[in-house]
Amino acid sequence: MVEPRIFMIAAFGVALVLAVALERKLAKLSLSLPMVYVLAGFAITLLPIDLPSLNPASDSFDALTLEYVTEFIVIVSLASAGIAIDRPVSWTNWGQIWPMLAVAMPLTIAGVAFLGWWALALTPASAILLGAALAPTDPVLARSVQVGPPMQDERNDVRFSLTVEAGLNDGLAFPFTYLAIAAIGMASLGNWTLEWAGMDLVWRIAAGLVIGWAVGRIGGWYVFEFEADTPMDDFEEEGPRYQTREGLVVLGTLLSAYAIAEIIEGYGFLAVFVAGVVARQMENRSEYHRISHHFIDQLEHIVLILVLLGFGMMLGSGVLDALTWPAAMIGLVLIFVLRPVSGMLGLAGCGLHTYGKFAIAFLGVRGMGSIYYLAYGQNSGDFEGLDVLWATVSFAILVSIVVHGVLAGPLVRFVERGGYHIDHTGDDIYRDGEVEEAKAAQ
Repeated sequence: MVEPRIFMIAAFGVALVLAVALERKLAKLSLSLPMVYVLAGFAITLLPIDLPSLNPASDSFDALTLEYVTEFIVIVSLASAGIAIDRPVSWTNWGQIWPMLAVAMPLTIAGVAFLGWWALALTPASAILLGAALAPTDPVLARSVQVGPPMQDERNDVRFSLTVEAGLNDGLAFPFTYLAIAAIGMASLGNWTLEWAGMDLVWRIAAGLVIGWAVGRIGGWYVFEFEADTPMDDFEEEGPRYQTREGLVVLGTLLSAYAIAEIIEGYGFLAVFVAGVVARQMENRSEYHRISHHFIDQLEHIVLILVLLGFGMMLGSGVLDALTWPAAMIGLVLIFVLRPVSGMLGLAGCGLHTYGKFAIAFLGVRGMGSIYYLAYGQNSGDFEGLDVLWATVSFAILVSIVVHGVLAGPLVRFVERGGYHIDHTGDDIYRDGEVEEAKAAQ
């Protein structure tokens, strides 16, 4: 009889080997790697092997493990997304992003929280936690609709918007998670709401932004100024000025941004993404960004496969046992109504074509970020109805993986073929030949 530990190591090894080839072949079929690997994780639980159960709704250790693992993969994904953003930061250049954060996200949180309170009879604290967990779009599972690596194509307004939104709202969901934690046992508004607004909403966001900017500037200086002065004779071999090992510097810098922000009680996720964007802007055309992005992308792939198999095992371990029709309705309403409608409202004043607006509004992928926030909430407060919360969130993620996995590729390709971009007048908005591509498409 094969030991469960050895079997899991073998399964993980096979999954890693097959990942690259599978991703290419599945793309031609309008399918996604997450769909296959979640199904594989579920199938593993059906085998006659004494595998450990993975159900955070009934095991606090599983919830703690999920929090730490998903925390790391979100950090890595935010780092990858930040480095890929080459569009200069300005109010105009990023104009379609702000409404998604200021309008679409709060509307989604409020809508899900209301449905949780009304349809599932959750307490206000648990309902808010449900809204906070399901609000952020995911930088992990939305890889196929984000901007491509540095120095490559796949960069337009839709991909840019989905990438930046996922990068920023993964940090901006935290104030509402803290609001849910603070609301436990509270029956009315009071001084605690003012403390939440001052500390969790204002200070933590500001601290995350400032630390991200500072670490990004320091990291950029270290790479492009300090390291650039190192004589070529100091390198062990001839070759490109930047080596693959330089990715360690980037990863270390961004992990430092996360840790420093958290130490001063800022939002680490926000700091990581901002640091990546700031560092990229310092030397936009440097080959260093392509190499470091490749390094981080490989690391993200490894952890992603592990988490996808784990999520499939969660489904097979009974995390959906508490799912009811009202809970399933919330997941479906979120994917097909709340997110698209709130997104279209947020983009109402944007110069993007209607098809582009719909693509951004509809492709609000839910994934690892939702698992992280729910696990964080569970480990930080005594919430009621955790089994229902986990069932609802897991079902919403599963629906998102299937629906967006099938429709995301064709929808983005349709928008790209149609040239439905914002009619910008300043070429400084684009990089990597995007202006010529947009003009040619139009």
